[in-house]
Amino acid sequence: MPEVKFTPNLKRHLATPAVRVTGGTVREALDNVFQGNPALRGYVLDDQGRLRKHVVVFVDGTLIDDRVGLSDPLDSASELFVMQALSGG
Repeated sequence: MPEVKFTPNLKRHLATPAVRVTGGTVREALDNVFQGNPALRGYVLDDQGRLRKHVVVFVDGTLIDDRVGLSDPLDSASELFVMQALSGG
């Protein structure tokens, strides 16, 4: 099962332990995470179900391509890392 990890700065707001979930796409995996932690959804996705502007997701170290549909494929050994993008100077 894919493992989903979150950036430590989200822990200021709510619990975000690494979790193994089922899912063949980023969307499916995140939806399964949100079932167990519904409050996390609002930190990651906007009201249209897309990644928030300042959130990025990596699958096996590579930035995902589909920020809207989250259709990037996963395999059983995939690692998703969800983090807030840093900006500023």
